[in-house]
Amino acid sequence: MTFISTPELVAEACAAGIIGSFPTSNTASVAELDEWFDQIEAARASSERTPGPIAANLIVGKQNKRLDGDVECVVRHQPALVITSVGSPAAVIPALREAGVLVLADVASEAHAHKALAAGADGLVLLSAGAGGHTGWANPFAFVRAVRAFFDGLLVVAGGMSDGASLWAAQCAGFDLALFGTRFIATHESAAPLNWREALVAGSMDDISVDVAPNGVKASVLADGSGSPVGSAGHTVSAVHDQLSVAELVDEIEAGWLQARANTSELLGDELLDANSEAAVPS
Repeated sequence: MTFISTPELVAEACAAGIIGSFPTSNTASVAELDEWFDQIEAARASSERTPGPIAANLIVGKQNKRLDGDVECVVRHQPALVITSVGSPAAVIPALREAGVLVLADVASEAHAHKALAAGADGLVLLSAGAGGHTGWANPFAFVRAVRAFFDGLLVVAGGMSDGASLWAAQCAGFDLALFGTRFIATHESAAPLNWREALVAGSMDDISVDVAPNGVKASVLADGSGSPVGSAGHTVSAVHDQLSVAELVDEIEAGWLQARANTSELLGDELLDANSEAAVPS
């Protein structure tokens, strides 16, 4: 998350057993990026449980004047994943692949998906309607079914992930993983200022509007009670009810995911097991 993801946030996410990600552009220089990787890796090494992997987000468009340096730094540290955004991943894939780094490309349309796969991306992040920051326009359920028609590899949903139930729904629809952004803006470990956090807790999806970011890409923006924009957020702002630590939020999402799975199991057992029942016939 631009301006938001800190080494502390990423390290705590990894310590909680999930993927911790951050944009390389959150650092002021390649030297600072090196320091961030060192800090996160040291925290992961001291974790009491098996930590989750690190994902670095690389802006691969022309606006990233230090892309070559960022790529060299990423190659040195070899995180498990790189997410490319705002451009074609073609130029960075050879070096990252040689280093054993999995490359996932942000895409917002079927055409983008085809181009990213042709460039050699290992997987796709489907940027869908309701995502915070750079946003998509497609419904995620329609998007995943369209892409699954021609790609059986790793798919990640971005946009609309509010809790464990939405994560389970995304998996049932055909996604492998999900990106959570908005809810983590309000965590104690994020770099969001107090007014941004308070607007998240007080706001709803009705306070989200789509504007054009300085780089010309459409982005979702959150307004406070007076209507003044405070920062990026997605439709899942309606699910932000308080400020939590990363560990507390991950526990909450996991509990909701387990409950959603249990609800599905109960539904299958109660209504759909009998193939001759009325409930088993699609309407």
